Amino acid sequence: MTSRREPTGPSSPPPSLPDDAAMEPGARPAKRSSGAAKAPAEPGGSPKRGRWAPPTLPTEPALYDGPFPFYRRPAEEGRFSLDAQRCYHPDARQLRYFAPPRAERPEPAFDLRHGYRDLYVRRDEGRREGLEHLLQWVAGNRDRLRAQGDAAGRPVNADFVTWRGHLTKVLTTPYESQEGWLLAVSLFRGTLYVSEVETPVARQQREQRSDMLQELAYMGYKFERYMCADTPDGSPDPTGVVNTNEAFCTVVRTRLGSHSLLFAGEVDCADPRGAWPEPPACYVELKTCKELHSPAQRRSFYRYKLIKWWAQSFLPGVSRIVAGFRAPDGSVAALETFETMKIFQLIRGDRGCWKPAVCMNFCEAFLAFLKKVVTEDDPQLVHLFAWEPGSPVSYTQHRGSEHIFLPAWYVETMSGGKSPD
Repeated sequence: MTSRREPTGPSSPPPSLPDDAAMEPGARPAKRSSGAAKAPAEPGGSPKRGRWAPPTLPTEPALYDGPFPFYRRPAEEGRFSLDAQRCYHPDARQLRYFAPPRAERPEPAFDLRHGYRDLYVRRDEGRREGLEHLLQWVAGNRDRLRAQGDAAGRPVNADFVTWRGHLTKVLTTPYESQEGWLLAVSLFRGTLYVSEVETPVARQQREQRSDMLQELAYMGYKFERYMCADTPDGSPDPTGVVNTNEAFCTVVRTRLGSHSLLFAGEVDCADPRGAWPEPPACYVELKTCKELHSPAQRRSFYRYKLIKWWAQSFLPGVSRIVAGFRAPDGSVAALETFETMKIFQLIRGDRGCWKPAVCMNFCEAFLAFLKKVVTEDDPQLVHLFAWEPGSPVSYTQHRGSEHIFLPAWYVETMSGGKSPD
């Protein structure tokens, strides 16, 4: 791709919706669906199995092809930051601000390779953090998260607590053909906690990642340095160190069907001059992708990459994705903006492409599956839900094992013990 199809920035603001309004592609309020996918009544809807075999959940897209389910407009519940040493702070100190260039083709060109060898501090990906930082935020805000009324006694007024990235993987499952996943789930005081476990394949890929792939990952972070400023009226400083320990996260509350969700996700920047000033709509997701030179390449981009971009931004209510299309020399050849709520318009003419409703209907069915399977309230009991392309979602149970992921300090704190320092 050598030119853009649409200007950088929104063409029109989304319609005003009340906080409890539903969301669907196109920003039209969705009617509540009773499981439009008609997911089989028995979890997984598998044919009758051996009497000792656990139920499974199928993932074929056709099973979930129906009207868009009810999805409440996400509301930001809180924020937190991780500093250069990966230390948690209950504030927005790491929030950066969208400061794009005036031209569609940056001049001078962004050099995404600059600093890779000497200005790059990498997060230790071998250290599995799980829900640690999100749980720190939950514990620090437990007084206002406590359930009232019929659910009184539940310390977190949500059916599920997890990371946005875990839900993104669930959403895209019906169309994923390469990477499986493994999710650990525990029920603790009325809330299901969902944490990702690194699969053996993913671990091998991480440990054997080529220098080329590592440099491509760096380019994505470097792009953010060119597009973000430290203050609302500031200018980007692309010459600084790229430190992937640093992060700003939003904590979002929403509902999918009958399932209430509390999840956190990293945010790249906020637009101080955008049409949507309030979070989470003010946030902007920044992405990089190789140049697209033909209609076939763009079609492939829509089918296989845009689905993940859409899911990642749609879940927390991020309004825009700004992509930098990179040339072979590592420069940014063009910028393109995708409005999250209009992405469906780019793919609906392609019959073989993914459907947002299928993704959301499957996620709703998956959450119902978790509720049906994980019924014993015990943080020491872990259910591992596994999925590989071409197979249904299955699970195994583990008690008192190395799979326990809710830390003792959190269990004590949320059970009425002392607050963590």
